[in-house]
Amino acid sequence: MVRKLLWAPAVALAMIAAAGAGAATKSSGSAGSSRGVEPSYLGPRVGFSVDPDQFVVGGHMSVGFAPSWTFNPSIEAGFGDHETVTALNFDGEYHFRLQQSSWMPYVGAGIGVNFVHFDNSPAPNTSDTVTGLNLILGTGIPTASGQHLFTEMRIGAGDATMPQFKGIFGWNFRM
Repeated sequence: MVRKLLWAPAVALAMIAAAGAGAATKSSGSAGSSRGVEPSYLGPRVGFSVDPDQFVVGGHMSVGFAPSWTFNPSIEAGFGDHETVTALNFDGEYHFRLQQSSWMPYVGAGIGVNFVHFDNSPAPNTSDTVTGLNLILGTGIPTASGQHLFTEMRIGAGDATMPQFKGIFGWNFRM
């Protein structure tokens, strides 16, 4: 279990580093973007999950790779319901641009890898690693101060121990 927990962040960091290296070497206009691949935002996220019922906290990065498209790796930790869930999410999102509105709705999907630790007291604790699909519906929230806030709903599909629903609120800080 410890070995799996150490490998997962290493893989996520390698993907982020590769995206950053791609930004330095990609010509403008490739991948349909005028600026190429570039890490855009980094920030915290908080929320809740249902089944298991948990408080969720984590962080994310947003990497633009084409007009209106982003790759969004994130890591989350959920606490409660006699479980601790550490989730690595690798999501792609499409952001809609609404005319005459500063709201930015988006849809997305991605792969989630969850490391679940069950507190079976007084019996011995157990652990499991599960994967599944994340379906995402969210929106960027306009603010008068210019902060980049968002809220999203995530539905998990796959293994029975995947969180079935998450509500997330987050902040994006420009890199």
